[in-house]
Amino acid sequence: MDILKLILSECKREEYPYIYTLKDKNLKKIILIIGASGQIGTELTMRLRKKYGNQNVIATDIREDDGTLSKDGPFEVLDAIDYQGIKDIVIKYEVTDVYLLAAMLSATAEKFPMRAWNLNMNSLFNVLNLAKDQKIKKVFWPSSIAVFGPSSPKENTPQTTIMEPSTVYGISKQAGERWCEYYHNIYGVDVRSIRYPGLISYKTPPGGGTTDYAVDIYHQAIKGNNYVCFLDKLTTLPMMYIDDAIRATITIMDAPKESIKIRSSYNLSGLSFNPIEIFESIKQQIPIFEISYKPDFRQKIANSWPKSIDDTNAKDDWGWKNNTSLEEMTAIMLKNLQD
Repeated sequence: MDILKLILSECKREEYPYIYTLKDKNLKKIILIIGASGQIGTELTMRLRKKYGNQNVIATDIREDDGTLSKDGPFEVLDAIDYQGIKDIVIKYEVTDVYLLAAMLSATAEKFPMRAWNLNMNSLFNVLNLAKDQKIKKVFWPSSIAVFGPSSPKENTPQTTIMEPSTVYGISKQAGERWCEYYHNIYGVDVRSIRYPGLISYKTPPGGGTTDYAVDIYHQAIKGNNYVCFLDKLTTLPMMYIDDAIRATITIMDAPKESIKIRSSYNLSGLSFNPIEIFESIKQQIPIFEISYKPDFRQKIANSWPKSIDDTNAKDDWGWKNNTSLEEMTAIMLKNLQD
């Protein structure tokens, strides 16, 4: 590529079009999103298609699409634990980058631990092995604040600290981080990851996570219902508006390889709030809205997680910065759910 750059510096496109065709081919990005119909995947697919072109972003999920993603670009039914199925699509579309988003989330994983482990781990091995065999160039795999446990510091949880997760989801994410780092160190796989906090979006419904109360509460408020929260009112957890999470995901994937200094997963911080704080932000706009509290098994999960996150490494290495406040997020959520 250095020789190609030198040639291009001396050549004009109109005089040497075949050289630029070679350049364009080498720089072409074809993206595969596995688990595209979920909370992150739906919006990430749309954003990447806007950035790279509809036909260059292939959305896949285990179920048929409802038209949301298939109307604008390629969509394939794909099981994330089907190695051959993933490989066939990679070859068919000449995929360069894979975003592996398929996973069983925290609360659901506690009900089906072996199914969660199988999905969360084997899907990752499938993609890492394709990258190891040079079938793809770059991998994004999301980790989570669930990698931390009861023994981790609760306030400003550092990038490197004690990690003793107490949930199936957290255990699978911690193991996944170690494998990502291993595949990078041993095989040179360009894998990138961030530890998502709880994500909040108006475009997709709650998906079985412990932090999903912060999505459902907006839906209930717009419907005119009072909300019964499954967490205690003072349970502070790290959260993030979906637009910031999508921006972080694309930013880390677009960053130069030498900027990515952590190959396990980066801490990522957005907001930290508890149920009473999000309730009060909603009540400012919907005065009749009320909340009550009935903690269930998810309270134990939440108690094991941090209250706030130190994301200094992400800021320093690839320029991360959160943009959306709680008040701004509430205004966006209520407006769009009302519409």
